[in-house]
Amino acid sequence: MCGISGEARFDGTRADADAVARMTAAMQSRGPDGEGAWSDGWVALGHRRLTVIDLSEASGQPMVREDLGLALIFNGCIYNYPELREELRAAGHTFRSTGDTEVALVAYAHWGEDFVDHLVGMFAVVLVDRRRRRLVLARDRLGIKPLYLAETPGALRFASTLPALLRGGGVDTGIDPVALHHYLSWHSIVPAPRTVLRGVRKLPPATVRVVEADGRSRERVYWRPDYVRDPARAGMDARDWQEAVGDALRTAVRRRLVADVPVGVLLSGGLDSSMIVALLAEAGQQHLRTFSIGFDSRGGEAGDEFHYSDLVARHYGTDHQRLRLADDDLVPAVRAAVHAMSEPMGSHDVVAFHLLSEQVAAHVRVAQSGQGADEVFAGYAYHQPFSDLARGDIAEAFAAAFFDRDHAELNRVVAPAYAIDRDASRELFAADLAAPGAETALDAALRLDTHLMLPDDPVKRVDNMSMAWGLEVRTPFLDQDLVTLAAACPPEHKVASGGKGVLKEIAREVLPAEVVDRPKGYFPVPALRNVDGAIRDLVVEALRAPAARERGLFRTEYVAGLLDDPEQAQAAAGSNKLWQLGLLEIWLQSHDVR
Repeated sequence: MCGISGEARFDGTRADADAVARMTAAMQSRGPDGEGAWSDGWVALGHRRLTVIDLSEASGQPMVREDLGLALIFNGCIYNYPELREELRAAGHTFRSTGDTEVALVAYAHWGEDFVDHLVGMFAVVLVDRRRRRLVLARDRLGIKPLYLAETPGALRFASTLPALLRGGGVDTGIDPVALHHYLSWHSIVPAPRTVLRGVRKLPPATVRVVEADGRSRERVYWRPDYVRDPARAGMDARDWQEAVGDALRTAVRRRLVADVPVGVLLSGGLDSSMIVALLAEAGQQHLRTFSIGFDSRGGEAGDEFHYSDLVARHYGTDHQRLRLADDDLVPAVRAAVHAMSEPMGSHDVVAFHLLSEQVAAHVRVAQSGQGADEVFAGYAYHQPFSDLARGDIAEAFAAAFFDRDHAELNRVVAPAYAIDRDASRELFAADLAAPGAETALDAALRLDTHLMLPDDPVKRVDNMSMAWGLEVRTPFLDQDLVTLAAACPPEHKVASGGKGVLKEIAREVLPAEVVDRPKGYFPVPALRNVDGAIRDLVVEALRAPAARERGLFRTEYVAGLLDDPEQAQAAAGSNKLWQLGLLEIWLQSHDVR
């Protein structure tokens, strides 16, 4: 896991190595163990390293193979690199290191642009093909590893984080009105390729972009599973699906053990992270370290799930650690978490992940986490009624369940300078839901959740918050083979038992019933969910700051209404409208965006 950055010039001038150095330095937390730089005239690369696989300098980056005419920077982990290494050796290739970085490089030398089809893992890759004078950028199938882009006339810059691009300078920092529309509609989610800033984009998941030395470029999406029933599996009953999903999940958990350092687990006490602990124990992992976090309760709402995480930790004899934070500690924690965000993320559990990652990073460098199970296996409450809908009715139902605001309310939120005359968020939603390749209404909803929303909500949250402390987090439920299998699984097996039915049946074989049958929970942070006390003061301060008044994003009467009526601020799925507005300004001010 690392931080990568670079610049390519298409106007005959040399790449700005100083700008690349500034971008690289901005990502020191992502790679605290080393730094590297390389330049070849029209392109310059930078890298910060977190040593997890092949701890020697032989796997340092940027990695250059003069004999192959290739240079590469890489962020992530290729879980099947040992198998690929042997396959490539058998084809006549040689290696100078024992890690996954060189395997990715040699895979391109062997398979060309199709090399991504052979990689199992999470990754963002930038590769310079010196013989063809070509730049190749690629991102993993579920967008677990980020890659931000800033294009200007005659140049392209890229980095693992948006703030790193800002540090390089020369970025158009105006607000993108369409992205703002998405942000205010969908719990602060802005799907790729947009970001809230007009001058920054992100490479979409499962995408390869090839850029020639003259600036011409092309893209292809190399993976998108169909959410339809597989005729080859037509005879499978519920028990057969449980066995198939269980086998695929066990493989996913084992794959994510590949490392030359110990691997821990972020144990929330929910079904998903508890299953990871159980399957690791089943696979023979000993002395497993697990970690949980909790906050002050508020108004009858519990601030932790320690009862369940303790139960799992005792059941499997893990080395378990708990962190409890008081409300007084939240404001500095919120400021630190917001500064670590590549983009503003409104979920109240972002702060919990940031604080938990700090604790975990003091003990291990790699951890597994349960993100993605709800999107892949229909774990949210709003998924339940979708199973009874006709295919053509899903867009209306999904909007009613998921949107924080409709287009009419959005025009009452944003100032006229940022308003748009079309419902861009509804259009994007409807087009994705109506696209071919989804058999039922629920199939269409889960495809949207998994491939459009998930990369820019829980996945981005985990990457940003963990890498702020140099912690690599791996997500077994987003294994490409498991996701493909789940897409083919009949929806009734997923919505059974109130959601994630097929997972719950697998879990009954390895977990206490109290954990399997518990009510669904989240990372609870009551003070953030309710936006009161010192958190409210922080939001008001940001919305009334001179920079906010100068920017003028929001109508003053709308903000005043939210401040006067806290009930009006509550939105879909526990989101808080006042927190969304305040968070955006806190983030912009944190990164000195003007």
